[in-house]
Amino acid sequence: MTVATPPDEMPTERTLAAQQDALAAHIRDPERVPPPPGIEERRLRIYRELFFNNVESMLAGNFPVLRRIYGDDGWRALIRGFYRDHGSQTPMFTELAREFLRYLDARAEDDRGRDDPPWLRELAHYEWVEMALQLSDARNDGIPHDADGDLLAGRPLVSPLAWPLAYTWPVHRIGPDHRRATPPDTPTLLMLRRETDGTVSFHALTPLAFRLLQRLDETTDLSGRQQLEALAAEAGAAGSETFLAEGAAMLARMRSEGTLLGTRQD
Repeated sequence: MTVATPPDEMPTERTLAAQQDALAAHIRDPERVPPPPGIEERRLRIYRELFFNNVESMLAGNFPVLRRIYGDDGWRALIRGFYRDHGSQTPMFTELAREFLRYLDARAEDDRGRDDPPWLRELAHYEWVEMALQLSDARNDGIPHDADGDLLAGRPLVSPLAWPLAYTWPVHRIGPDHRRATPPDTPTLLMLRRETDGTVSFHALTPLAFRLLQRLDETTDLSGRQQLEALAAEAGAAGSETFLAEGAAMLARMRSEGTLLGTRQD
């Protein structure tokens, strides 16, 4: 038995959806998209300002350095482009800053980003990653490990709350009064770590420390001694007992600081 659809039900739903789409398109791009008929300008202005100002305010809180560098007009123009052009993959407000990074990536691939500073995306990522680590669901609890394990004989385990990062630009120094035109000869190596009180701390890394953390994450089947011996070979110091002793001290320091949990038990 076929149940007939009331003749005016689907058209009404389609009309409502079309009106909502038209209103959303106008709010996103009021300069080029006319509003749907029947809504007074005063109400439209309230909608336009409310939605845009909420997005702009949230992103200004997520990216305070970028906000100061761009100034009032430049910042609002940048956010207006994001607001108008970007199709977000999630409606969650906690993901808004991540969506802004996706917009900057897409912008860099076409003419919209031709005048952007070359360090824009890296600085934005640096500002975003602190919040990302704060909101991360990663926990040290429940990960099998021996907190007092032998870091040379065992397999050192990096905390999921310690994130090593490499940037072409000195993102931790860029600001309104410090904007380089060319990148330095060496990358900027940093680590973010979420502490037991929930705060995120920032640390500069030496190239050897950064590479060691990379190796511990990539080759989890090697002991600490094997990792240091491989690192020494990469650094042209194979067989150096001094290198191994300094590496062992580095591992111990990483554990005491909370970067390493101990040794693996998986």
